[in-house]
Amino acid sequence: MSGNAGWSATVLTLYPEMFPGPLGHALAGRALADGLWTCTARNIRDAATDKHRTVDDTPAGGGPGMVLRADVVARALDAVSDGAPRIALTPRGAPLTQDRIRSLAQGPGVTLICGRFEGFDERLFEARDIEQISIGDFILSGGETAALVLLDACVRLLPGVMGAASSGVDESFESGLLEHPHYTRPALWEGLEIPEVLRSGDHAKIAAWRLARSEEDTRSRRPDLWQRHSDAADQSPSGARQQKKDV
Repeated sequence: MSGNAGWSATVLTLYPEMFPGPLGHALAGRALADGLWTCTARNIRDAATDKHRTVDDTPAGGGPGMVLRADVVARALDAVSDGAPRIALTPRGAPLTQDRIRSLAQGPGVTLICGRFEGFDERLFEARDIEQISIGDFILSGGETAALVLLDACVRLLPGVMGAASSGVDESFESGLLEHPHYTRPALWEGLEIPEVLRSGDHAKIAAWRLARSEEDTRSRRPDLWQRHSDAADQSPSGARQQKKDV
């Protein structure tokens, strides 16, 4: 096993039966069976102190829904002592990025806290060192699905999980661009051909075509990514923006 063998995921949730869920199958499932990572789901209700195992209460100031109590969630979190980064899945969090995924995959593991109802009592984040992460600008029923997304993205990067060490290199977001299109046999399908350059055997031309398509698709489909990529390309090694010269 590699140095990352045993990468540990602890999930605090009201629905521990949801884990490992789909991550118990395919690539992540094989890695789990091989001991390359572990997944422990803990029920937040176990940290409740009343006979009804209450974890939520009505919002202060009024309003619909219920709010997860800071004291109960903190008690559940304090019972985890693995030293891994602690992350709450919440739409109020910072967007999840491939850079953050890569850094988490290189660490010892992660402790994830899954939100429910209207979210967490804000005092939880004032009293504990917890990173808040969102997987997108949309609302889920709870943080469990978001936790599965984050875990899947991390696990596939662990040493020994993917068949080839380079499998995760030329993919969307790794270079700041969307990945180029892919093709495979048959060469002709429903009147559509594989681009000639990909059948040429000229690796330099193939690489240039792939880069050009990555740039073209990123520019048209994800202008936000293209802007960040362009800004990064305009930075000098010192971090200062290069001055564009008129030709």
